[in-house]
Amino acid sequence: MGCTASVCLAGRKKKLSIPEIAVFVPSMRVPVQSNLQRALKGLVPRDLVDRLSALRNQILLLAEDTDGSAANELTRALEEYLTLVIGLTKKEQSLEESVEFKWKNLGDGRQEASVASAWFELLSVIHMMAMVTLSEANSLMIPKDHSGSEVRTVSTDCKRDAVDLLLKASGYLDFCIREVLICIPPELKERLPKDLQGGVLEATYIQALGQGTEIQLGLAVESQKASLSVKRRLACEQLTYFSQAHTCLSECDLSHGYGKKQLQFIKWKYLEAKAAAYYYHGLIFDKGNEPSCHVTAVCCFLAAEELLAESKKACLSFCLADPVSRIPPLWGIMKYLYQKIPEVASRKSQTYGYLLEQEKALQTLPDLPEFQLSLRPDDYELPEIDPAWDCGKWEIESQTLKEHLKDYEDEIQS
Repeated sequence: MGCTASVCLAGRKKKLSIPEIAVFVPSMRVPVQSNLQRALKGLVPRDLVDRLSALRNQILLLAEDTDGSAANELTRALEEYLTLVIGLTKKEQSLEESVEFKWKNLGDGRQEASVASAWFELLSVIHMMAMVTLSEANSLMIPKDHSGSEVRTVSTDCKRDAVDLLLKASGYLDFCIREVLICIPPELKERLPKDLQGGVLEATYIQALGQGTEIQLGLAVESQKASLSVKRRLACEQLTYFSQAHTCLSECDLSHGYGKKQLQFIKWKYLEAKAAAYYYHGLIFDKGNEPSCHVTAVCCFLAAEELLAESKKACLSFCLADPVSRIPPLWGIMKYLYQKIPEVASRKSQTYGYLLEQEKALQTLPDLPEFQLSLRPDDYELPEIDPAWDCGKWEIESQTLKEHLKDYEDEIQS
């Protein structure tokens, strides 16, 4: 079955398209077909091994056939498969190192890792669940029909659903760091793919929180009830998230598939967040009555305008980084700020130009306030182990000497 599917996939010509990115999704990794029957024969009942193998193959085929876009089907298969994989990690089963699990990068098809560890398989499955969830959030933020318009319109419900998905994906990745990586021996941890290293996982989950805050800021701008203080707080929180994500990723080996592009994305979003933070900081200063308040406000507006120009360059660098992506239309909070910041900076500079000349000593850019971060990853716990692992005494299929020798010959040939 595997060979037929592979031939069909190899012969299929995929339409070349340049994707648009609203929510950044690191490259998805998918399982490579492995002979679980041979590895687990005599250790686990045949029907249980067949279920493991069938679900693993289903995940691979679903991902390859749809480029990971069949989110609901993929998630169901991954969640069911996870309940079975948990059984391989139980010490009483003594199966942790019985199978050499193989995974590859979906984008370029390279086989990135082959590790004999059930914990590696568990880590890979939950990581894939996170990537599928991020892909769902990205789909929600990109309307299916642009109608030839450069203007992106996303409903409020879609934005809120996207925030929920970002928190869910963040929770998966946080769980991988706290509960799974610590169970993998150091010598095996060194063999993990670069995108499964702790620093990359941490950067990605913090980045998801930053994007969730960005969407919340856009919702606040659309709301008449949100105060300037609320908007400034959200912009400053967004800045903090992307600053933390940039620090985490900068310390990692970026030689993996999307590493450099991800760093470019975080830099772009960091500059946008900083521009927004200084803009709202300036608006709050401008409400003061003292000349120094207006001077400080103008300094904030001019800084925001300069940061906005830098963010345009960073966006272009991100889009051109391999693999190339489409330059996105303005949407959400940045669509609003690209209109307001240049306008306000110009108007306030003219209005308070005389003060800028008189109070040159006061022309210093103030520090941005720091706030306690609001968004946290969703709590995630492993599902219950599949009942098949607790069915009492197993009847393991015995193997004749002839069958054993045939398996040995097949293994040498493969």
